[in-house]
Amino acid sequence: MTAAQIDRVAHAISDTTRRQILDVLRAGPQRAGDLAERFPRMSRPAVSKHLRVLRGSRLVQPQRRGRELWYQLNPQPLSQVNAWVQQYEEFWSDRLQKLKRAAEGS
Repeated sequence: MTAAQIDRVAHAISDTTRRQILDVLRAGPQRAGDLAERFPRMSRPAVSKHLRVLRGSRLVQPQRRGRELWYQLNPQPLSQVNAWVQQYEEFWSDRLQKLKRAAEGS
């Protein structure tokens, strides 16, 4: 995954509404209109804008079924970001182990 791809995914998940859309899609594909109905305080164009950002980050994949547009979650970009974040978890784990050994040694 390139730095630009990580940036797009990070931007996409930085918004609460977009994370909520991803949470809904974990249960399975949803029609665009059904997704919009879950956010009654938001206009349909605003929901569409969020879906465009999620499509741009490849976190959702649209699929046309007749006249309807369905969206499904694509978790692959999140797993790639997780692999990148994992490097830092290992760094902190090592640091904490060194701190623990130093505290136990005193």
